[in-house]
This record gives sequence, structure tokens and C-alpha cells, in this order.
Amino acid sequence: MTPQRVTKPLQIEWIARTEAADNARTRLPKLVAAYFAEGRKLVESSPAPAELHALRLATKKVRYTLELFKSCYGLGLTERIGALKSLQQMLGEINDTVAAERTIEAALASPTPEMAKVSRFLRRRGAAKANEFKRHWRQVFDAPGQEHWWTSYLARPAGFGKRKPAQQAKARRHPGQAVAG
Repeated sequence: MTPQRVTKPLQIEWIARTEAADNARTRLPKLVAAYFAEGRKLVESSPAPAELHALRLATKKVRYTLELFKSCYGLGLTERIGALKSLQQMLGEINDTVAAERTIEAALASPTPEMAKVSRFLRRRGAAKANEFKRHWRQVFDAPGQEHWWTSYLARPAGFGKRKPAQQAKARRHPGQAVAG
């Protein structure tokens, strides 16, 4: 069982003469759109648990790339990174079952009834976790409008929607609270 590969490299071209925030605004939406397309394609192919590892790696790359640009965006990016962390966690649990089964098979010279029982358990658990992940992908992460929610946010001008410290303090005041000054 060979893990399926994400066909398009999830990379962005960086224009050295351009500010980081402008690069982010023009490049990150393309990166995320490619991630959604590749993830959607993989999930729709009904992959075996081992085949989801490619999406786990792609998720990590997208998440870590977005984390580099946290200073260019507001809290909305933190929310999106959290969604990727959740996917990464789910995919990691699936990968753990696959890796555990491989480790057990490699450690034992000849199959035993106990090993067969553990392998069946791990396969069932991996399949259940994979189904849970695919359901989450379709119904939550890639629900209608989600890709647009991501890409339109990332395409906004740098700093758009970010509050300055004085604005944050004002937003934290309760209605009717006196303004110091």
C-alpha cells in the first residue's frame, strides 16, 4: 500500500522586491486554494488510512507557512491556523494507527494470533478515524464557502481589520464605561 502523493507542490513563488505582507496577500490565497483542491481530490478518492499521510504533510506545510505571516494578519489567521491544527491532529491519529501496525509487523518474526488481533484492532481504529476525518473535511473544513472564507481573508490588504492597541482597549470597555483621558 503506497501512500498517495499530493500532485501539486504546495509552494509559493516569492518576489524578493516585494514587501512580505504584499507577497502574503498575493501568494497565500493561491497556496490555500491549491491545498483545498488537492485535499478535496484526495478525500474524494476514498483513500485508505495510510494514503492520508500525504495530506498530513501538506497540512503541516500550509500551517507552518501561514504561521510565518501571523504579523501580517489579525486574529482571523489564528482561527484558520487552529483549523489546520485540528486537521493535523486528526491526520496524526490516523497515521499513528498505521505506524503502530507496521511497527508490530516488523517486530515479530512470525504472525501470532495476538498480533492478528492487534492488527485488526488497529485497522478498524484507523478506518474509523479516517472516516471521521473525511466527514470533518467535507462537513466542516471544506463545507460550502469555506475555501472562499480562507482565500478572501488572505487576499485582504496587510493589516486590514487589525486593531491598534488603543482600539483593542476601547473594544474591551464595557458599554457606558468612562473613557480615561
